[in-house]
Amino acid sequence: MAERARVAILISGRGSNMEALIRAAQSPCYPALIAMVLSNRPEAPGLDIAESLGVATVRLDHTSFADKRAFEDALDRQCRTRGIDVIACAGFMRLMSAEFVEGWRGRMVNIHPSLLPNYPGLNTHERALADGVRIHGCTVHFVSADVDRGPIIAQAAVPVHADDTAELLAHRVLAQEHCLYPMTLDWLASGKTKLDQDRVIYDFEPEREPAPLMVPRAAKR
Repeated sequence: MAERARVAILISGRGSNMEALIRAAQSPCYPALIAMVLSNRPEAPGLDIAESLGVATVRLDHTSFADKRAFEDALDRQCRTRGIDVIACAGFMRLMSAEFVEGWRGRMVNIHPSLLPNYPGLNTHERALADGVRIHGCTVHFVSADVDRGPIIAQAAVPVHADDTAELLAHRVLAQEHCLYPMTLDWLASGKTKLDQDRVIYDFEPEREPAPLMVPRAAKR
């Protein structure tokens, strides 16, 4: 079996997507190994969950650094010292500099609770309900210097019901996030997808995945 890609998960809070990735990686057939969970908030509940699942954790309090550059330098050292191949952001509430993003270009992904490019940023479910959309969902994308604007790898959609609240809609979207993120990390870790310039290249036909998963049509070589 080929060596598994080493993954660092970055969190700031409860880490439910983090837990979904860790549990997926517990399968010996999964192509990624979760080598580290790092949080910029030392009190993040997700750190205790990661430790209970046997994953090494790092508390890197961003407020203890002189500036953003110093924090990112420390984050980069933690990742490179541990031989990290892929960074997976899972509720990591820090905006990253263009320099840091460029250093991990094509190897850093994020999950966002909307069907990007719709509703980048915060309060996505409330905004979707206010606009009266009928379909909502989540997106896994490569991280770029522009927040929530990186090339889209995969998306999952859910219907919006007439009696939905933001909480009900968030719960339904989160269930899809927990399926979509492990699947997408599998693709990246196994080399089935990669970033070429600003295009996502697939070495398979992802548009044939069953509903409700939706991805862009595979780019032709």
